[in-house]
Amino acid sequence: MTALPGETPGTVGTDTPQDAVSPPEAGAEGPEHAEAPDASDAPAVSDASDSPDPSDAPDAPDASEGGESSGTPADADDDARGDAEAEAAADAAPAEAAPAAELSEAQAELAAQRELRERIEKRKAEKTAPISAGTGLSGTAADLLAAVRAVESGEKAGTAFFDRPAAPPASRRPAPAAAQPPRTPAPEAVPTERTATPEALDAVRAVLTEGGAPEALARPAVGALGEQAAELLRTDPWQLLAVPGVRPEQADGFARALLGAGCGPDDDRRTAALVGWLLERAALQGHTALDAEAARTALAERAVGDPDAAVRDAVEEGVALVFQEGDEPSADDGEADEADEAGDADVAREPVQVLLGLDRYALAEESLADGLARLVNACEKAADWAEAAAAAPGPSAAELIRTTAAAGLVAHSGGEAARAEPAALIAAARSLGLRALGATHSEDGRRRLAASTGDPDTAVTLSGLLSGAQGPGRDEDGALALDLLVVLDAPQLDVEGAAVLVEALADGARLVLSGDPGVLGSAGAGRVFADVLASHACPQVVSRTPDPGPIGELVSGIGIGELNQVDAPGKEVVIVPVRDAGEAVHRTVQLVADSVPRTFSIPAEETQVITVGHGGAAGTRALNEALKQRLNPGPGRFGGFDPGDRVVHVPAPGRAVPGVVRSADAEGLHLDCGGVPVVVPQERVESSVRHGWALSAHQAAGMRWPAAVVVLPGDAAQGLSRPWVYTAFGRGERHLSVVHGVDQALPHAVAQVPAQERTTRLRALLEALPTPDAAS
Repeated sequence: MTALPGETPGTVGTDTPQDAVSPPEAGAEGPEHAEAPDASDAPAVSDASDSPDPSDAPDAPDASEGGESSGTPADADDDARGDAEAEAAADAAPAEAAPAAELSEAQAELAAQRELRERIEKRKAEKTAPISAGTGLSGTAADLLAAVRAVESGEKAGTAFFDRPAAPPASRRPAPAAAQPPRTPAPEAVPTERTATPEALDAVRAVLTEGGAPEALARPAVGALGEQAAELLRTDPWQLLAVPGVRPEQADGFARALLGAGCGPDDDRRTAALVGWLLERAALQGHTALDAEAARTALAERAVGDPDAAVRDAVEEGVALVFQEGDEPSADDGEADEADEAGDADVAREPVQVLLGLDRYALAEESLADGLARLVNACEKAADWAEAAAAAPGPSAAELIRTTAAAGLVAHSGGEAARAEPAALIAAARSLGLRALGATHSEDGRRRLAASTGDPDTAVTLSGLLSGAQGPGRDEDGALALDLLVVLDAPQLDVEGAAVLVEALADGARLVLSGDPGVLGSAGAGRVFADVLASHACPQVVSRTPDPGPIGELVSGIGIGELNQVDAPGKEVVIVPVRDAGEAVHRTVQLVADSVPRTFSIPAEETQVITVGHGGAAGTRALNEALKQRLNPGPGRFGGFDPGDRVVHVPAPGRAVPGVVRSADAEGLHLDCGGVPVVVPQERVESSVRHGWALSAHQAAGMRWPAAVVVLPGDAAQGLSRPWVYTAFGRGERHLSVVHGVDQALPHAVAQVPAQERTTRLRALLEALPTPDAAS
């Protein structure tokens, strides 16, 4: 590797003196595409120091966390708070949706998510009515809902485990007959938040004041708990945990102020709220379920005297669902126990894992598993693909075409260069007269896919497709008018988004999930692509097309745990050693503003800075402040922004959209997001827009820039992992600069710190479903 003119040459892992910098906010990020940018810390709730504080016990360890990388509590709170606030904003959108053609992309996407949740709530209320066909919640999902209703009605104990009969899913709808004309994309707008009534806000402020909590929590409390928030908080003060950013110790102080001596660490209301909080926090870190033993350990560390009873009560009250992973107990259990007692070593049983989960994720996983099985079982050969496969541009593309011809669901994996193979598949399918389309995670990915296929009409974003702003629209049955859908950037699919997507596909349609398994996972809960691969529920095609050039060679080595020094005669890869965070910020600004534009003719607006966390002396906030002062100084007269500022906009959970500020007026802040005009209302600017010269690796996933500058200050060491480094280093197309101050932590992370596992149920559900051969 070589250095740019004016830079100091170095190699990855060089021993470089550095100052130890460990500010409270430094560290890693969890999955936080959906973070509400720059959300301030939640105001602390006053504590009653004269009473024993059950929250004095240390925070639960990684039992309730564990996204792709672990971070400090401050950063984890930031991510959790941002996700929750974005989620609240999504839920606050108007309930009545306009026709699809009139909805903006963001509004329609949120409407689709709300529709799924509304169906879940509706079914929970329908005690006797059967589940209607066409909703994607049949079979095992119906059994789960029946079990939930039995618990709610008292007919069955909440501790009973749910049986999962593996019946083949029924055909949901016929294949669409004809496609509708493409719809004209609508300018994206941000839905306004639901307005709380003044009476409700006044009532909540009174309760908050009485409990010593800041009045600023009134509006989010009404958003989270509804118009009856004041009454709920007075009768159950721990409901305050439902408000974004509030932690258990703060809710404990609020409860003690309201309840006095009647408040204790084992109060049923407290333990139920804590179980729900643990599950919500686990979901923010990517899990769809939490090991029951881990939950009990976390409760014990929160001063709960009887964690077993707390978990059991939470299940019986419907706060959580309980699942058993592993072999079901059989009638021979008694004999096995006797044999074990007698010392018979030949008789042994596999350990059974008990999981707790929230119903929204349980239902999404059940629906997704059934929907994927429906696609597998409904596939029919509709055309002769042999000639198209023979004309493919490479052997991997030909294999993908042949495999897709015979399967309703296909998993395709590979690096950046392998994206040409799905493009070849789409072109081949369209040449056969099929309605084929590719969907990507970002607008940047859509442009790159369109360039590969040579036809802009073949590529859409997932959000645009589901909203109806892009793509062919829906048929008369409400299904997407497609015969083949190829989803690129599949690791970015979360379980709820994937469930909505699969539900929108007609019987007989083909689905190809394509992506790089080495990158960071989704911002939302679940690991859909990884679970599909691990379950072997469908044919898999692994690309043999390598990523070219020094950057491709470097990233490919990282993917197998090796951090190699590569030859970069054109200075494609440069290492810039730094001693401390202050020097890291200085060198980053120098690279973006001077060195990269001078050496590679890449302007500053096409160079993306990527760092580990948002806080710290060299996090995104500090870097964005320094880069703004150098590249676009100004007073920030539009809510902290000026025309020309690079920003990242979070219109909905799980989405980070880069853009540029154009202007502002009474309507809101006007952005240009990849050629799409976006208007952010004034009241949402602070919570959904942040400066975007510097991003986190999670926010940058699925996008590429001509040049990338990856900043690794000394306090970032604990946030590094192989997937993080793999993702960050792969964002540059022509040039990669690494501002390196983590010493040996970088090669250690690549070699020794793999992706942290997410606890999900999708793999087990897919493995339990019959294959087409078994069903026949």
